[in-house]
Amino acid sequence: MAEIITAKSAGFCFGVQRAVETVYEEVKKGGPIYTYGPIIHNEEVVADLEKKGVHVIASDEELADIHGGTIITRSHGISREEDEKLRATGAKCVDATCPFVKRIHRIVEENSAEGYEIVIIGNPVHPEVRGIMGWSSVPVTVIENTEQAREFIEQKTPGQTSASDQRNICVVSQTTFNANKFEEIIAILTEKGYNVRCMNTICNATHERQTEAKAIASKADIMIVIGGRSSSNSAKLYEICKRECANTYFIQTWRDLNLSPAGNEQIIGITAGASTPKNIIEEVQNYVRADF
Repeated sequence: MAEIITAKSAGFCFGVQRAVETVYEEVKKGGPIYTYGPIIHNEEVVADLEKKGVHVIASDEELADIHGGTIITRSHGISREEDEKLRATGAKCVDATCPFVKRIHRIVEENSAEGYEIVIIGNPVHPEVRGIMGWSSVPVTVIENTEQAREFIEQKTPGQTSASDQRNICVVSQTTFNANKFEEIIAILTEKGYNVRCMNTICNATHERQTEAKAIASKADIMIVIGGRSSSNSAKLYEICKRECANTYFIQTWRDLNLSPAGNEQIIGITAGASTPKNIIEEVQNYVRADF
């Protein structure tokens, strides 16, 4: 029988737990309940909330039709402009933004007001990054890889006479970005000797989750990563685990798991993204135990 190792850090992080609990508490109070975008990146959770009458606002057109009830801000956060739009509806607004993301909003707001260029290390289309961009009073650059970092440091900013002129740059990170990639990008951004304020805003839970996942995958015969299709942190876990274990599977629930055991597996590893509920992790564990 294979040993099944489940990461202690698997499942809801603090910010996600807080956001989900906020919605369920508002449901108990009654009245029309809306979330501005999916409250978290987990289809199972969003579907359960829909059954309880929680509607996801997916467009400005839908928002324009709301004139009451309660609107809850998603855990990923929103821009200043979006915040103003929500309040203009006259609905009760409940902010479920992760506190660690709110801290990044403040950093960007304050440093951009001081005249610093703002650089966000992360995925430019992720809602957290788009929300962070909306708190800057200057144009923002989003960097996702080392190639983009090298292109950025060779650019001139308005008023520069040469590429070697001093640049004041404030760097923050998407909370769920790959910690190793972050360090690689920072090394490039600082090599020119610019005045760089580097804020490693990857949350501790993300770093711990990635480190533990890598350690388990390095000794596993099969590695399973559980997370939503649109979950950025789950996708990064899969990327990290796949490097260590060729037989890595990325699933949403146990129904997606189609294993073909060779019969000689010694260790089966399981981890899960920050938006994966405990019950889904337990269902996967039970399913795997039945096979191995």
